[in-house]
Amino acid sequence: MDFSRLTAVSPVDGRYRAKTEQLSEYFSEFALIRYRVNVEVEYFIALCEIPLPQLSGFDKKNYDRLRKIYQDFQLSDAQEIKDIEKETNHDVKAVEYFLKRRFDAFGISAFKEFVHFGLTSQDINNTAVPMSMRDAHEKVMLPMLESLVDKIEELAREWADVPMLARTHGQPASPTHLGKEIYVFAERLSDQLEMLDDAPFSAKFGGATGNMNAHKIAYPDINWRDFANDFVELKLGLVRQQTTTQIEHYDYMAAYFDTMKRINTILIDFARDIWMYVSMDYFKQKIKAGEVGSSAMPHKVNPIDFENAEGNLGMANALFEHLSRKLPISRMQRDLTDSTVTRNIGVPLAHTLIALASLMKGLGKLILNEDKLRSDLENNYAVVAEAVQTILRREQVEGAYELLKKLTRTNEKVTRSSIDAFIDELPVSDKVKAEMHAITPENYTGYGFVE
Repeated sequence: MDFSRLTAVSPVDGRYRAKTEQLSEYFSEFALIRYRVNVEVEYFIALCEIPLPQLSGFDKKNYDRLRKIYQDFQLSDAQEIKDIEKETNHDVKAVEYFLKRRFDAFGISAFKEFVHFGLTSQDINNTAVPMSMRDAHEKVMLPMLESLVDKIEELAREWADVPMLARTHGQPASPTHLGKEIYVFAERLSDQLEMLDDAPFSAKFGGATGNMNAHKIAYPDINWRDFANDFVELKLGLVRQQTTTQIEHYDYMAAYFDTMKRINTILIDFARDIWMYVSMDYFKQKIKAGEVGSSAMPHKVNPIDFENAEGNLGMANALFEHLSRKLPISRMQRDLTDSTVTRNIGVPLAHTLIALASLMKGLGKLILNEDKLRSDLENNYAVVAEAVQTILRREQVEGAYELLKKLTRTNEKVTRSSIDAFIDELPVSDKVKAEMHAITPENYTGYGFVE
């Protein structure tokens, strides 16, 4: 069966391909190979810049030609490397042989033994992968997250003055503002984005077991630690880990995954709240001609975007959890379990991206139903009891809480009339009574939010 969106095993590359294809630029096999070629080429150029004696005759005019190998990298180039890998059974060695072929073609064969000089495969993988993560984060994930936060903030401002019945334990509670309840999520997400920014994209670059043994034995007079730091930080734009085994620690990577997981957990909370508000008729949804809500019930307009988001966020978090828990653990100086796991980094990001798109779509379909919010407030007059008993406490009326408890904690419906009648019998001045009579569920909302 030929591969297509309809035959793909994963919905990430099948059903949802249109929402996730941006990530193939960073997490596909093609992308991984291209990033590896990038690192190998820039490493060779950095060796020329030391300069090593054996590379002193290398014409710098060739730099642009070498860089074009990864800048203009094509599927045919990746396929050539995969064909070499069939012989080597080693993916990074295949990249080395591919580049040596290009050196031969460029007429610079005399210098090709300095391709991958002194390195182990993890010096390439542990720079290529964090580079791909950094680029995907900066160009795809972060802009989408920021757009969602902006949208949530926009709705919070729009609904800032809309009073709403709060519910704690699912029961009517002191009124709030709809905008403030929405803004809660914008603030939570913004805090986590700041934490995400604190986790650097780091790399391991230090030879077979992290000590740069081969480099030092070949050129003992060169400070290879300084070279590696400059190369990783200035040329690749990553933070170099100083003391490593054959592989990187993955601790910073785990921090990124854990923060993404927290962001997704907040978004699950958000999606469920909006879903509940839709079910309570606080929101209606825009109807699109031709769409079907149920195969049996013609009237249905389901909150499917929030349900889709919740499901995909859950999938993402299951994988983020495994990545952050597994990757920092490796037997002795290195085992191979990280290799297959890191190939899946794009999958939870893809599920997250699907969810973000669904949330944006769902939020764009919401229509505020103020009549329903107002009706719920009017039908739950008991929520002003907190306000009344607090004023009575201020006036030092003994047993204020107990008086209101006796009035409201019954199976009888509390109405404005019953509250007013209760207030009229209280042992306080007419001025205080007037103050309490003025309290309604719609105006007993406290402060809103502060941006």
